Amino acid sequence: MCELYSKRDTLALRGKHIGPSCKVFFASDPIKIVRAQRQYMFDENGEQYLDCINNVAHVGHCHPEVVKAALKQMELLNTNSRFLHDNIVEYAKRLSATLPEKLSVCYFTNSGSEANDLALRLAQQFTGHQDVITLDHAYHGHLSSLIEISPYKFLKGKDAKKEFVHVAPTPDTYRGKYREDHEDPASAYADEVKKIIEDAQSSGRTIAAFIAESMQSCGGQIIPPAGYFQKVAEYVHSAGGVFIADEVQVGFGRVGKHFWSFQMHGEDFAPDIVTMGKSMGNGHPVACVVTTKEIAEAFGSSGMEYFNTYAGNPVSCAVGLAVLDVIENEDLQENATRVGNFLTELLKKQKTKHTLIGDIRGIGLFIGIDLVKDHQKRTPATAEAQHIIYKMKEKRVLLSADGPHRNVLKIKPPMCFTEEDAKFMVDQLDGILTVLEEATGTKTESVTSENTPRKTKTLKEAHVELLRDSTTDSRENPSRKRNGMYTDTHSLLSKRLKT
Repeated sequence: MCELYSKRDTLALRGKHIGPSCKVFFASDPIKIVRAQRQYMFDENGEQYLDCINNVAHVGHCHPEVVKAALKQMELLNTNSRFLHDNIVEYAKRLSATLPEKLSVCYFTNSGSEANDLALRLAQQFTGHQDVITLDHAYHGHLSSLIEISPYKFLKGKDAKKEFVHVAPTPDTYRGKYREDHEDPASAYADEVKKIIEDAQSSGRTIAAFIAESMQSCGGQIIPPAGYFQKVAEYVHSAGGVFIADEVQVGFGRVGKHFWSFQMHGEDFAPDIVTMGKSMGNGHPVACVVTTKEIAEAFGSSGMEYFNTYAGNPVSCAVGLAVLDVIENEDLQENATRVGNFLTELLKKQKTKHTLIGDIRGIGLFIGIDLVKDHQKRTPATAEAQHIIYKMKEKRVLLSADGPHRNVLKIKPPMCFTEEDAKFMVDQLDGILTVLEEATGTKTESVTSENTPRKTKTLKEAHVELLRDSTTDSRENPSRKRNGMYTDTHSLLSKRLKT
């Protein structure tokens, strides 16, 4: 492989020139990736890793059709959207065709953060109000306007929640306020939004928008209960607000049956604004906001021009069009359904085998494994999750852990992921869970009956084994770690095992 620097020198230069808040995956032993192809990534030594993290390389890393489209257009022309060009209108036309009829006006941006920021501007201009309802644990981007509405971020900072921001409970039926045994969790969670609206109105405030990921990603792979979005939209519209569906992480066929995740909720539900990004350009920076003609006209009436230098340029649109073609030509939605179902069934079998697995949830190639230390209390197995992602890396499988407790293993691979890949990933996970449960003395009832005597390692033995096998660095601050960057497995496992 051609490298400018050795891995050691790359690390040193990163430490010197890249901001310290810019973290890397697996911080105690980061991987240096030099090339990738489809669902595989390769380090400087040529070692192959199965990528189960990357929902950005949507149709596969370096897909030849996407690369060819970018190169062809780049050789011909790249300029801004103030010049007439067919690519931008063709792309807008193709995107609109995948959405409900009322969503027909596109604004192109360069990232999901830009798209969500613009969506807020559209909503606030249309309604004449500022207040936003967001979900607990939500993340919508890194701009200041989005940190303000992202509890995933602002609750970790020093700034208090802004007065115009209202946080509704995450519609989580496994760990949330209303669980799977509730007679109507969708209505119960929607009523929480209704109460927020009523409380805001009683304080003289008016809601401009409700924003939510169609499936919450950073919040722990949460799938809202059926009917929730319809009821929320009804309450929000009655209050004069608009519904923003954030599809940045979950759109473009990832759920399989539908092109957009919000479409899982039925034909009687359609948001007023949809944002998209990440997978849209397969790694190329392109994103978009799609809205109604009415909202777009209200935005235009402000007299302020919307211009974004690089957004909607011919190369970005050529890339986006190629991604749409690959999704269709390679039938990647059907693949997401078939492989996703296969993977989910494999994981459900693991759930009957391993006590650490509390819940398996997901649709298509968007799946979460909620790890627990106690099934009845659903105590998050945070340290165990971090231990597992590092051990999976040693097995050449890349996973991340997220959610409010960092205990949910996230599976969101490129859409070309195969059944063979799924089986390989689950086999590695099975082996790691088996070793970990043996080390900590935990067994499932299906494996060991409560009445059957068994030899369990002492806590001291388990602690020593985990320390020996783990590769993490206890000097890292666990409160700052996310998406596989948590590295204080030693100290947390030590605390747990010594109690």
